[in-house]
Amino acid sequence: MTSTESTDSTGATATEDLDALARRVEAWIADDPDAFSRNELTALLATARSGEEHVGDAAVEDLRDRFAGSLQFGTAGLRGAMQAGPNRMNRAVILRAAAGLAAYLVGSLGDEAGAEGGHKHGLLHRHEAAPARPKIVVGYDARHNSHTYALDSAAVFTAAGLDVVLLPSALPTPVLAFAVRHLDADAGVMVTASHNPPADNGYKVYLGGRAVTGSGQGAQIVPPFDALIAAKIAAAPAAAQVPRAEDGWSIAGPDVLEAYLASVGRLAVDEAPRDLKIVVTPLHGVGGAVVESVLRGAGYHDVFLVPEQAEPDPAFPTVAFPNPEEPGAIDLSLAYAQTLGADLVIANDPDADRCAVAVKDHRAVLDHAKNSGGDTGPQEGWRMLHGDEVGALLGELVASSATSGLLASSIVSSRLLGRIATAHGLDHASTLTGFKWISRVDGLVFGYEEALGYCVDPAQVRDKDGISAALRMVQLADTLKAQGRTLVDALDDLARAHGLHLTDQLSARFTDLAQIPATMQRLRTAPPASLAGSAVVETVDLSDGVDGLPPTDGLRLLAEDGSRVIVRPSGTEPKVKCYLEVIVPVAGDASVDEVSEARQVASARLQAIRADMSAALGIAPA
Repeated sequence: MTSTESTDSTGATATEDLDALARRVEAWIADDPDAFSRNELTALLATARSGEEHVGDAAVEDLRDRFAGSLQFGTAGLRGAMQAGPNRMNRAVILRAAAGLAAYLVGSLGDEAGAEGGHKHGLLHRHEAAPARPKIVVGYDARHNSHTYALDSAAVFTAAGLDVVLLPSALPTPVLAFAVRHLDADAGVMVTASHNPPADNGYKVYLGGRAVTGSGQGAQIVPPFDALIAAKIAAAPAAAQVPRAEDGWSIAGPDVLEAYLASVGRLAVDEAPRDLKIVVTPLHGVGGAVVESVLRGAGYHDVFLVPEQAEPDPAFPTVAFPNPEEPGAIDLSLAYAQTLGADLVIANDPDADRCAVAVKDHRAVLDHAKNSGGDTGPQEGWRMLHGDEVGALLGELVASSATSGLLASSIVSSRLLGRIATAHGLDHASTLTGFKWISRVDGLVFGYEEALGYCVDPAQVRDKDGISAALRMVQLADTLKAQGRTLVDALDDLARAHGLHLTDQLSARFTDLAQIPATMQRLRTAPPASLAGSAVVETVDLSDGVDGLPPTDGLRLLAEDGSRVIVRPSGTEPKVKCYLEVIVPVAGDASVDEVSEARQVASARLQAIRADMSAALGIAPA
């Protein structure tokens, strides 16, 4: 008899035989509302029972993993591969998640201030109005099953008594985040896996309206809301027993998208001359038409979508991984820009909440020629700006016109934004990683994280927004072009004013998830003594909670020369990530060549730190 290990949170024994596992699988099949999922599990169980060498064992291991507990709901909502079983994304999991979220909203808003529970206990006077039903807006992207999961959610929310608004089509995540505030909704759900692989999907939850107060209105959930909602999900009935309405929700009209487009359009400034040729790629996601509409509405007519990637396609056929940060993801864009003689490339991830910017950089031309024997190739001189570079440019742009307010960035982002804020007489806050933290900072006028996320209009969208960020970057590049300058020149200006800040990232990917905490513990026990030859003078365990921030799993190393490394497990991938930063002083009157020399020094120092951290992580240096 074949045995399999299990960590099922419902109380299964640590070791169970195939018959016991099969009984749990069959119980799930009987409860699953989706015929495709039922057939998938039925076939997999038959293979597991076949006893065929390798194939049968592989099926058992697959089932074991799918039933090793439940997909956990947290501050990132839900995210995982679309397969049958409790530890995957599927309709049964979505139905229970929606039921739990609805129960939380009804329970938390049922006796809110103003009614003080009077309706619930029959104490309201005849002229007093009962509390309004909790209102929720639901959005979805163009991934496989996103529309189905959104409809299932709307059906569950409606049956639970919520006032439900479903967005009319597959739209970017920032439109949903905007709609939560625009419609004064108490909550929002976005069905998306953002830049994850095609096989994945996810479920983001926002709270607004009466569910939260202050700057957190319209932002993604943080503790304790995640745990409170998760408890309601755990208490939800089996998927087949979750009530679902056949109708009763409303479909948002075109006015919601129109209002979002108008809000982004108001960020445009008249001074920019509208003389820019722009290549845009949505990477097969839902942002293409919206970004194009925003740019054309702002007066930019030379806007060219990469033809192969312009339309939504859940298979993401032209990229290995639909994330602008991944090697090769924007190669088609750069080649197209080179052919057109474009000035700028804008790349959004599939749900358009992130924005990447690529420019021509004369230093990249020289470096490419040097490394290729003089042949600069079809994408000569193009490079994608690092997220910290775009964050600094946008931060300077916002700060230069702000009379008050606060700039915020995550703890793993460059320290440059703090210097920019100080130079403009503004405050700066460093937050835990993730826009759920950045976007809810009081007094926020701009926030960013190095992973290509930027919030340039927090009054409208309390989340990262790759569309409004794209418009601001286009206008900055346009204004600079009129002056005979580029975004690279603006970065040089920041280096002269604040020192050259150069950042990079190193990741170690693990197939054995147990190695992630083991690696973190090893680094805590024996951290590197030096970084690129400079002694480490400070080692801070972020799990203790530092600088007024909640505890988080991470380690911060600071070297004598100012170089910094932050090590933390990824929140969405099986990785340990190292965020590297070096700072090289630059004179205020430094020439272009002198800034270039400083950049080369910084780059060499970064490479040395990469080697040091690769050794510390036990991986081959990239």
